[in-house]
Amino acid sequence: MASDQNIAPTSNHSKILKVDAVNLHFGGLQALKDVSFTVSSGEIFTIIGPNGAGKTSMLNCISGRYVPSNGDIIFKGHSLKKCSINDRAQLGLGRTFQNLALFNHMSVLDNVLVGRHHLMKTNFLTGALYWLGARKEEIRHRAAAAEIIDLLGISDVMHKPAGLLSYGLQKRVEMARAVALKPDLILLDEPLAGMNHDEKVEMARYIIELNIELAMTVVMIEHDMSIVKDLSDRLLVLDFGQKIAEGEPESVLNNQQVKEAYLGVEEESLEPA
Repeated sequence: MASDQNIAPTSNHSKILKVDAVNLHFGGLQALKDVSFTVSSGEIFTIIGPNGAGKTSMLNCISGRYVPSNGDIIFKGHSLKKCSINDRAQLGLGRTFQNLALFNHMSVLDNVLVGRHHLMKTNFLTGALYWLGARKEEIRHRAAAAEIIDLLGISDVMHKPAGLLSYGLQKRVEMARAVALKPDLILLDEPLAGMNHDEKVEMARYIIELNIELAMTVVMIEHDMSIVKDLSDRLLVLDFGQKIAEGEPESVLNNQQVKEAYLGVEEESLEPA
């Protein structure tokens, strides 16, 4: 669990996430330049931008995979500067990845159970003495994992190896594992990538269910503007590692600088047809 000495409390509790002047360097390359934004509890907040704009780098800074060169990230009133990835999970941060990171040989259920590891209280002694609580805890976590699997519509493949599933189903397994962490805020890196239209619509519905039914704040990266507009409360646009726009979808997608960053021409529109 995150220790008090590693997490400095701050005062702005009305915003679940605050990114404050974050910079990220890789040698001479600056991936993020003074990026600042806030996310309110209960929002679906989407980060968009051209390829190479710094979107995944931003999620990696929030999740702890990267350490910002400068700036700070505040989550639920706590600075994440000295928090490990495990600390962030304990605080209530969940994450999916752009490239699937499943254990292909393991069943869907066992993949989802991995996401509940930090919630398990059994230690080595009680684990060795299996009947002293460990068995009850395993049953409880398996039941919780099965509920998540049912919520995401993959109960019929629960016992199949994850590696044998279609790409669309594997994306749902990845999301289920992140949901199993019981996060207050879930980071979704291109959850609709590689899907056909029907799969995208279905996944969008699941994201709404996580947001409403499980009260999860969502920060995601996505490229499908038709779904982004309908799904998101607010958007952040990055280009060459810098923030160029932030606000409600209609306003942002009609922003001339955003259009030029995506399309390189002034007369085109990002509005979905």
